[in-house]
Formats: sequence, C-alpha cells, structure tokens
Amino acid sequence: MQNFTGQPPILKRPPASLGIQVLDSSFAEAYKSSFDGFYDQEHPKRWEAGHDFSMQLPFYGFEHVDLCTAHGDQVGGHYYVWLKSRCSDADELRDRRKQLPHDYICPQAFRTPIPEELYPTAYVADKSCEWLNRYAGGKRDRPFFLMTSFPDPHHPFTPPGRYWSMYDPQDMVLPASFWPGNRSLARPVMWAMEQRESGRTDTAGQAAFAVNEREAREAMALSCGMIAMIDDAVGRVLGQLAACGLVDNTVVIFTTDHGDFLGDHRLLLKGPAHYESITHVPFIWAEPGNRAGRRTNILAGTLDIAPTILDRANVEPYNGIQGVSLVSVLEDTNSTIARDSMVIEDDQQRAVFGLPSGSRLRTLITQRWRMTIAQDDSYGELYDLQSDPHEMENLFEDSTHRSVRAELMEKLAYRQMELSDRSPLPIGRA
Repeated sequence: MQNFTGQPPILKRPPASLGIQVLDSSFAEAYKSSFDGFYDQEHPKRWEAGHDFSMQLPFYGFEHVDLCTAHGDQVGGHYYVWLKSRCSDADELRDRRKQLPHDYICPQAFRTPIPEELYPTAYVADKSCEWLNRYAGGKRDRPFFLMTSFPDPHHPFTPPGRYWSMYDPQDMVLPASFWPGNRSLARPVMWAMEQRESGRTDTAGQAAFAVNEREAREAMALSCGMIAMIDDAVGRVLGQLAACGLVDNTVVIFTTDHGDFLGDHRLLLKGPAHYESITHVPFIWAEPGNRAGRRTNILAGTLDIAPTILDRANVEPYNGIQGVSLVSVLEDTNSTIARDSMVIEDDQQRAVFGLPSGSRLRTLITQRWRMTIAQDDSYGELYDLQSDPHEMENLFEDSTHRSVRAELMEKLAYRQMELSDRSPLPIGRA
C-alpha cells in the first residue's frame, strides 16, 4: 500500500538516451503485475472531499474494509468520512492552528481538540467490535480473519483528552545511548546532529532527526499516552470477542510494523539506521485457553507470521512464500527453527541521514551480532549485541573483528540467496 500521501514518487525511470527508441508502457517494467483489482483506492484524492468512496472489493484480499490512512489526528479514508458525519466542525478540529494550549516544545507534538471517542484509535476499536457483532450474529459457516490496525503510536504525537497528560515527561527514562560519553558517534547519528545544530533539519517531515533531552522525554510521554489508549481499545475488542462467544476458538496475535528511535542515539522518528529500537518489535501469540505466558529467544520476524498462521490453520501456503512457521515454537518454547540469522532489507526513496535518494541497506542479525552494509558505500556497522546491547561501539573497521565481519558477510550472502524468489515454478525441464 503505497498511496497514502498523494505525493509523487522520488524514484523514477531515468530518461532515455538521445536517439534511443522508447517502446510503449508495457515495456517500462521488468515485473508484470498480476493484480486484477483496483489497487490505488487508498489514495488521498479519493477521500479528500470527506465523502464515502465505494471501494472495489476484495481489497488486498479483504472482503470488508474500514480504511484508515495516515496517522495521529490527520487520519483519512473511511475515518475522515465518519468524523465529518459526526462533527460539522471536523476540519476545524483537525486544524493545527486551533490546537489546545500546551507547553510542549517537541516537534510534531499537537494537542488535538478531537475528543477521545472520536479519535482514530476509538474508531478502529468501534469498527472492530461492530464487525465481530455481525459475524457472531451470522451463520458462522467459516473461520474469520480480522485485522485491527491502529494508526498510533506514531508521529505526529497527538494523544487526545486524558491520554495527553497521562504520563509526565520527567518520569521518562532516556535510553542509555542518549548519552554517548566519549564514544565516537555512528555516521548517521553524527549527520543528524550536525543538521540540527546548523538549523537545516526538517522537523515537520517523515525523516528522522536529532532531538534534545526535553524533546525526547516529551515524545516518549506522548507515545506512552498513545499506547495506553491502544491498550484500552484492545481491551474493548477482546471484551467484544468474549461477549460474542468467540474466545474459545480464536487465536489473537499482537505485533507492530516498526519501532521508533524515541531518543535512542538522540534521534526521533524512524529511518535507515537499523538500531534495535526500530527493528526489534513486540510479538504476542495468544492461543485459546488459560496457558501461562511463555517467552522464547529464537530469531523470528514479520516474514514468519503468514506461514505460522497458515500452518496453525492447516492451510498449505503458496509456492514462493518466504519465512518459516513458528508453530513448533508455540507448542514448545525450547524448540528451534531452521534459522540462525535474520535479514533486514531497506530500500529508500528519500535521501535520509546523508544517504542518497534510492539508497539500499542490508542488515544481518544473529543472536550476538548486528551488521549493516550499504550499496556503493564503504561505510558499515557491526555491533556485539551481547556486550554492547545499546549499539554504541561500531566494530566494523576494528581489525580484531575482521574474521567476524567476514563470517557475517558470508552468512548474509547465503541468506540473500535463500530469500531469492523460486516462484513461479518451471513448467518443464530446459
């Protein structure tokens, strides 16, 4: 889903050389889309008037959609239509010039006048509960898959009502990496700090930037407020699941798509610097019943969620699906899976942290090490996560770790090979 902003792409095909024949648009891309559907329905232009847009379904496979785009109090899609139907002054409530008074200085901290019951988090919980009611009142002739996706916690930092002041910035504990001591800063961190000190930073955009202590504490407190509201909303949805008599045969999964620096290495938001605060996300799998919670230290990622769901549902996955099923680990946390490392792929359109537009990063994570390399760039990062869990000492150029770096490079090559597509299958032998 790429069409949330309405802004044109940064990466484009380079112009043809003089005298070179340009064929029709069907030759523009090597990949030929197999989608038959209408896949730009989330584009802001379809919703900006605040009128309902009749979506063509299924949408990315979903048979019912209540669409929320963007974040904070600026969420669009069906939510914006719903808000305008309930508030004649909806646009004024979303006007940043009319935010409620506050003394926060953190960039993108806006005290929204939208009440809690009309905020996007409440809308998502409401719609989830409504859907569960409809399902429970129907024939229940087939299993369901419900995705309840909250736009928060995310910048802009706009928790409504009591959630704005629920946490005191002075109570927030800054990450250890906020205080680097006499350690040399990693290149992206140094770049971000230099940009902020010189006044060249865009603190209103999507790219990560450096912050001071007060800004970091305020962002953390407001994020905790957003998370508390989500906790309450999840409680409502789980309560509705119970009220509908669905608890005993429903698996509940809780996760997120990424983290936030929130002061880690003096940074805010997210970007192409693969610190644990960005890449290490929560994952909870709750089976029916009252089994006590258990933890596992295996390496797993979002790539593994789909194979695990399909395995748990006794459904054969399609050819080419990536990731591995974690069902054996769910049944026995001492179980292992056939993997000793994870790969993170990062292809950027934006020019962030001094990297050029179109930059590419590849990261390998093992139980002990994190190594990151960049395309066409000699700079890299290597951290010992056991002795340096806050990733403050870059060992990439350290002569005593050359053998470790070489071993991880080899492992990355094999893992990238493993992740290469083997779909579609051949229709015969060459």
